[in-house]
Amino acid sequence: MSKKYPKYKPSNIEWIGDIPEHWEIKVLKRLAKICNGQDHKKVWDANGQFPIIGTGGTFGYTDSYLHQGPSVILGRKGTIDKPQYMEAPFWSVDTAYYTEIFPSTNPRYFYYLCTTINFELYKYGSAVPSMSQEVLNQIPFSVTNALEEQIAIANYLDKKTQEIDQLIEDKKQLIQLLEEEKTTIISQLITKGIDSNAEMCDSGIEWIGEIPKNWVTKKLKYVLSDKLKYGANESADEENREHPRYIRITDFGKNGKLKKDTFKSLPPEKANEYFLKEGDILFARSGATVGKTFQFKNYNGIACFAGYLIKVSPNPELILSDYLYLFTKTSNYKQWKNSIFNQATIQNIGADKYAYLDITIPKVEEQKVIIDHIHKESDRIDSKIKKTKKLIDLLIEYRSALISEVVTGKVKVID
Repeated sequence: MSKKYPKYKPSNIEWIGDIPEHWEIKVLKRLAKICNGQDHKKVWDANGQFPIIGTGGTFGYTDSYLHQGPSVILGRKGTIDKPQYMEAPFWSVDTAYYTEIFPSTNPRYFYYLCTTINFELYKYGSAVPSMSQEVLNQIPFSVTNALEEQIAIANYLDKKTQEIDQLIEDKKQLIQLLEEEKTTIISQLITKGIDSNAEMCDSGIEWIGEIPKNWVTKKLKYVLSDKLKYGANESADEENREHPRYIRITDFGKNGKLKKDTFKSLPPEKANEYFLKEGDILFARSGATVGKTFQFKNYNGIACFAGYLIKVSPNPELILSDYLYLFTKTSNYKQWKNSIFNQATIQNIGADKYAYLDITIPKVEEQKVIIDHIHKESDRIDSKIKKTKKLIDLLIEYRSALISEVVTGKVKVID
């Protein structure tokens, strides 16, 4: 059971509740001085020694520094809800505040206090959440004035949070391994088939290797019902739910579905030449997402696609949409993409290059069997990933709750 302090008293602050009798309520300005960061552009140096810190993390480095640690970085604009602890010298950017912590306050203890701030209560602005010094200065904390007790609390939380963080990191690595396992299974089945005893032959393609003897490889353009087609070169200004959805790269969700919060549309007269039909696959042709694919399937409505995408319409007599889409999830497809990039100065794959993508193709009936097998295996792995992600969420919640319980005195961690 968790230890409690001998006596408590009301804090008169609802979200803090009762506090140990020898503790008191102090606002932030009694614990540290909040200071403004500065523009880092004039001092930025790729090879510099000292980190340039903002609310989003490290921006770069400089050979100059403004501030000697330890300090806590607090949000001014943008990512305001992630306090950062700095031990070494640093430069703070102008979208963040840094703090000069008073000698009566242990820096690590102060950091843990700051992680309990409910920034939703104090922020202003919606597009770019912001915090003012005036508001931050008046945020209350339950505090022990005994430096020895502050240090003991900080040491305890250092140890416990490190243990939790390591568990979280282990779970993230497990998810990565599960994702790799899924890719391996898809790659194996799409290029080698289900029968491990099948007679194999050389495909003649280095990044594919051997394939079952009764399979063939064909260029993408020869297994389609239409030519590869670029999307509409129109700006995404409209959000009319009565008009066709205008699908862009930014609409691709990690789960293979369209994001709900990025809806844009095109007037029918502009969308007319770019409508999608069930089973069409969209390939991204440039930028950071080049090579990424989206399968237009089970969409409730009409949609068209944007110019940085290329539409591919599989011929179901030769290749099933699900099979082609899964092919783009193989490690072999990734190798092909990388081979294209090695030949170019910029990351760009146009229709002329996609047209000559080699695809491993069994008969349609075998494609169906392979698809079913992959879906079953993917469901099994996805179930494990979902459970692991839920466990990570629980660990994160536990971490926050533990810090809150300790720094508000609900739990006693010293003898």
